[in-house]
Amino acid sequence: MKIPCYDCNVETELEVGFEVVNFVCPICRSLYEVDDDGKFRRKSKYKAEIETYPLVIGETGFLKGSEYKVTGILRKKVHPDYRWTEFILQNEAKEFLYLSVSNGHWMTLTEMEKIDDLKKGVEVLDYDGQHYDLFEHSDAEIIDAKGFFDFKLPNKKIHLAEFINPPYIVSVEKMNNVQTAFHGEYLNKRKMRKAFPGIKLPYLSGTGMIQPSLFDLKNTAIIFCLFALLIITANWYIYRDQFKQTVFSQTIQFSKFDNKEITSPAFELKGASAPMTISVSTDVDNSWANLNIALINEDTNDEIYANKDIEYYSGYTDGEYWREGSSSEKFNICGVKPGKYHLIITPMKAPEDIKNNAMRVNVIWNEPSSRNVWLVIIGMVVIYFIIRFFKNQFEKNRWADSSYSTYDYE
Repeated sequence: MKIPCYDCNVETELEVGFEVVNFVCPICRSLYEVDDDGKFRRKSKYKAEIETYPLVIGETGFLKGSEYKVTGILRKKVHPDYRWTEFILQNEAKEFLYLSVSNGHWMTLTEMEKIDDLKKGVEVLDYDGQHYDLFEHSDAEIIDAKGFFDFKLPNKKIHLAEFINPPYIVSVEKMNNVQTAFHGEYLNKRKMRKAFPGIKLPYLSGTGMIQPSLFDLKNTAIIFCLFALLIITANWYIYRDQFKQTVFSQTIQFSKFDNKEITSPAFELKGASAPMTISVSTDVDNSWANLNIALINEDTNDEIYANKDIEYYSGYTDGEYWREGSSSEKFNICGVKPGKYHLIITPMKAPEDIKNNAMRVNVIWNEPSSRNVWLVIIGMVVIYFIIRFFKNQFEKNRWADSSYSTYDYE
């Protein structure tokens, strides 16, 4: 179809698969309407928007498995000054697809089957088994247009009712006393670039009306619960047959072994890695003692060393009693693997300490610690609540411009 503009003397040509009712010159924005004789008569003129459009009349793109061509562009506004752009596209099968962009956020819309007229006060709309929450009732006016249209562009405001279930929307539009409903879906920038190679996308700002959140709280909770159950089950399965094992327990006399090595009998550890706890006590009094211990793997000759000071001091200073230290200590050798081992133990005491005669040493290969398991689970709980906080902030920003928000804004 070829339509000349008598205002700017530019002829616009585009093959469209519908009967054109209105035409708006893409150059000067003159509005033409077909008369009873099938001729286009100039009716009025739109004031061109300063903002440039990312798509032009006649541009083609591949969306939803088909090649679509831009046949019309509408710029709409609601009070006080919220604006968005709608692109009308059609493919060779004469099917319409609508693109809408606001603040850099895109959505695709298709016309739904006729729905019942909305009743006053409806805030939840059911569609395809899903609940859509009312986002806004508004009256929009067309402030700019370009291209070919199969309907009469209204000179009155269009009433809109928008219901959302991100990333989806049901938009109900009443224009020229005719109600039309559209179902839409959020379209990210990557898909737009793929559909229209070379397109210069507008700057993305704010939170889109149906922009999907990065996280789904319900799915995140399910995944974390399943992961926690897997960790607990795996920990139980690996350590189910493992038990606490005393590998050395003896009272060592300083008269025989002060600063001398004691080699324990060999012992075998079976199961999974677990901490080895060394408990030591001795009768220090205003003195010190020391225990040096070496764990020797008889299969690999690997050696792990650890030592501990045992100190206890007390007395009176300025008439006040004080004390510090302890006569017993406990420490661990972490992550001891299964295998055959022996211990080399070296006890020591202060040379001037003649009262302290013995040191009691008890070495236990513990039941495996579930500390790491619970640390991971606690970490997942913390992460979940962090995600929940940011998800709440995201939704709060989404609903900030809605008159039907349930969020508290201070």
